[in-house]
Amino acid sequence: MNVSEASRVGCSGTSAREWVSAGRAAAELALKHEEVDLAVHLGLIDAGPVVGAARPPVHRSEIDRLRAQPGFPEQLKERVRTVGTAEGASLLRTDAARFTALARAGYLPPVAFHLNRRRTVVWLHLAEELRDFAAREPDLPTGWMTRRTRTRGTDLRARNWRSRRIQRLLGRAADPWVRASLQASALAAVQLAEVVEDPYERAHLARVRPRALIGRPGTVAGREAEARMMLAEDPDETHWRRANLTQELDRARAAGPAPRPGGLPAARPPRTHGLAVGPALCGPSPRAARARPPAGRVRGEESWQAGAADACPPGQVNELTGVARRDILTTC
Repeated sequence: MNVSEASRVGCSGTSAREWVSAGRAAAELALKHEEVDLAVHLGLIDAGPVVGAARPPVHRSEIDRLRAQPGFPEQLKERVRTVGTAEGASLLRTDAARFTALARAGYLPPVAFHLNRRRTVVWLHLAEELRDFAAREPDLPTGWMTRRTRTRGTDLRARNWRSRRIQRLLGRAADPWVRASLQASALAAVQLAEVVEDPYERAHLARVRPRALIGRPGTVAGREAEARMMLAEDPDETHWRRANLTQELDRARAAGPAPRPGGLPAARPPRTHGLAVGPALCGPSPRAARARPPAGRVRGEESWQAGAADACPPGQVNELTGVARRDILTTC
């Protein structure tokens, strides 16, 4: 049973004894928990559906298949081994500065990241991919650097990580609303509201969005870093995501409307093709704006302002409260 079949059937379709938890699978496969997550993300391990906040279970037959492969477990561990800048430069037989320049130029797309003690983003690369790159481009790590490689101020690592993550999740998604939610995950709240005007559709996209299998930080700083890395930055990337979201929305609406409370009929949104149809307001909806309490010390006003500030993307000022969220993350 592959991943898509397991997602349709669910764990209840077979005996519970045939499924093992992700922790038990990690122990039997001689992998760490994060290595199992990465292997599932890369398609090396077929896992069941993700339920809630738990890691997806693994079928017993899949564990037996992996254990029967030649070179187990060293070969499997090597395929999910990640390295940072120093070890990656050693694999390419170059220095750390040139390795970073190649990664920033887009030659070495990262597969994951984590935060160090100084809350700096540290990118991780697959060791197997670095060896393949060295064999495919033997002169690039040590030879003359092109203008693209030497361009300052251009860092494509976050963009490549986003594209890679979304493409992997799209390969596991069959539901059209889930596919649309993956495209919407790269857009800020203002951009998303311009493309998806219906608030019930936006709520449904947020509800069905798949949870990340890798890079699941447990700290507040880690969650903030992941939220920031998920958003498109360049105008061309934003336009591309908006166009893809519009196409996926057309397919999702044709398959069925988003659920609405009380069985209300779904509104027919205009076809905007990803273009803004009016000025967007960062913060609460117009209904929430009309319901704002009057000036003065009114009970609950502080919590209302805090909620409106949280709805505003980092670095933007909420027009209703004047509160701005600060972005304190750095990227190495």
